[in-house]
Amino acid sequence: MSQAQGQDRVPSLPAAVPRMPGNAFAQWLARSLLRSGGWTLVGEFPDLPKAVLIAAPHSSNWDGIWGFAAKVAVGIRLSVLGKHSLFRIPVLAQVLRWQGVIPVDRAMPLGVIEQAIATIRAHEAIWYAIAPEGTRRRVPHWKTGFWKIAHGAGVPVVPAAFDYQNRRIVIGAALALTDDMEADIARIQRWYAPFHGRNHDVRQPD
Repeated sequence: MSQAQGQDRVPSLPAAVPRMPGNAFAQWLARSLLRSGGWTLVGEFPDLPKAVLIAAPHSSNWDGIWGFAAKVAVGIRLSVLGKHSLFRIPVLAQVLRWQGVIPVDRAMPLGVIEQAIATIRAHEAIWYAIAPEGTRRRVPHWKTGFWKIAHGAGVPVVPAAFDYQNRRIVIGAALALTDDMEADIARIQRWYAPFHGRNHDVRQPD
């Protein structure tokens, strides 16, 4: 495979999407891992400073490996929630914040969802990432936290799919939410219908 073909496995990021500090070696290593595994990242990232990115179907620990490789290969900065106690160690706190981890205190009167909403609102550019299934098992219903966070913060949802059948990670178009949570989630789940996880697919709405 030529260098150009290898680079085609990773789309470029639009200007508004938050980025990690440049690290050419890490990106080369991540792209090499994707290439050696036969994985391709397809689709276009929407040119948005804020979004909630969801990843599904989440059916294997391998999702984390390929997903992290794709994240590093592209250079996108994705934020996730982490226990606030982890940030008590200065060196670890610095690494976590560099990686986009958001400290959250479950004991606070303000709930986890509300803390995530407040964090998104406070940033000029942030992409918050979450697995809506909340587990590697096939579930009858998704957790609704991702919708509540995106809706509360007034940002769109960007779906990403693990398609093991074709060894692709597929990035979908940004989806604006309505005030109908059930209809929105059903619409998003239908987008996942063509994609096959390692151990299960996204359960489709009735």
